Amino acid sequence: MTDYLAINLANWDERAPAHAASPDYALDRFRADPGFLSGVVRFDRERLGDLAGLRGVHLQCHLGTDTLSLSRLGARMSGLDFSGAALDLARGLAAETGAEIDYHHSDLYAALDVLDAGGYDLVYTGVGALCWLPSIERWADVVAGLLRPGGRLFLRETHPMLWALDETQDPPTVVHPYFERAEPVVFDEQGTYVATDVEFASTRSAEWNHGLGEIVTALLGRGLRLTTLVEHDSVPYEAIPGQMDFDAETGEWRLRDQPDRLAASYTLIAVKP
Repeated sequence: MTDYLAINLANWDERAPAHAASPDYALDRFRADPGFLSGVVRFDRERLGDLAGLRGVHLQCHLGTDTLSLSRLGARMSGLDFSGAALDLARGLAAETGAEIDYHHSDLYAALDVLDAGGYDLVYTGVGALCWLPSIERWADVVAGLLRPGGRLFLRETHPMLWALDETQDPPTVVHPYFERAEPVVFDEQGTYVATDVEFASTRSAEWNHGLGEIVTALLGRGLRLTTLVEHDSVPYEAIPGQMDFDAETGEWRLRDQPDRLAASYTLIAVKP
């Protein structure tokens, strides 16, 4: 599919204001509480370690809530996203909270054209990003190109096993590809992953899955050294509506019945020698 960028950009540009208005993104909490962190960053707080003084970039940053959270932990952050509408909201949030974050408008694969190649101690990617990219090999090229020697990639993502499921079935059934393939899975859906009354005009999206082995192999092939790979039975959104319970302690959702059946997300850390 050659027009996937246009299809997905229309989808994300239209949904960004609805996401910003949703309590799920908690923009009001960020404005009111200087110590507030996103749930995704809180979940991995110990694995992130000391970020003070590190130069970081958040790829596919959307509204910048994870970006702002990493900034609040001491990193000097940049953010990159292909949606101008999302970046306008991210810049506004940073300005309202006094955070010094520079945001860049670019497709992920062109990141090296707008960011400082080899200049980052931390490349961060959060939940729900990789499925919008057709090639995990090209993504790994960007990650390796941005990291300085000794820098690390920190990735928290939805597990490809979860993305392979049709969540509308009970029990969920493997329907979609687990491994990367050339053509995307095209969805035509009115809603979005936050509660909203907005009726969207751009309802199509083009998405790809990437197997966990494909992701790890792509990074190893660029010389990165894997230091952490932890699979979790939870994910920070209700990925399978009606069949998951919310854990207030972790801020995550997991299957109500036998949650150990499903790897729902993972955390991966890799270092550039």
